[in-house]
Amino acid sequence: MASITFKGNTINTSGTLPEVGSLAPDFTLTKSDLSDTTLADYKGKKVVLNIFPSVDTGICAASVRAFNAKASEVDNTVVLCISKDLPFAHKRFCEAEGLSGVVPTSQYKNNTFEDAYHVSMVEGPLAGLFSRAVVILNEDGKVVYTEQVPEIAQEPDYEKAIAAIS
Repeated sequence: MASITFKGNTINTSGTLPEVGSLAPDFTLTKSDLSDTTLADYKGKKVVLNIFPSVDTGICAASVRAFNAKASEVDNTVVLCISKDLPFAHKRFCEAEGLSGVVPTSQYKNNTFEDAYHVSMVEGPLAGLFSRAVVILNEDGKVVYTEQVPEIAQEPDYEKAIAAIS
């Protein structure tokens, strides 16, 4: 388990993120058009996994906006925004914000992401939702960077994440 905090109170996740240097585990997520997507769909690309509790919170929304602006400008890179929000919420948010540089995805139908990346909070008021984390994969599907954000109310370190894909 990883220990993080929510407003200063310690909570745990279901495990730890994949290790840097390891091959990224595959998963199936649902895009906002209700089609399934897997890690194999992005073979040969750098992949940013922007993981968060809910797009309907300020910091989660900020991370989607930031990765849309920063990472989508890096050649051969795709940004997957991943939460348990329904695909309709992701679509509504991205359309309202005019965001087209990210791929909004949901784990509402299939638990393969949660099982492989161990980001579910197992206690506290947000238990069952994903913690805030970033995982970066290279073109070969290897993990080159991870950040388990230590405080849910804190944004990820965008500069370190972008440096890992540049």
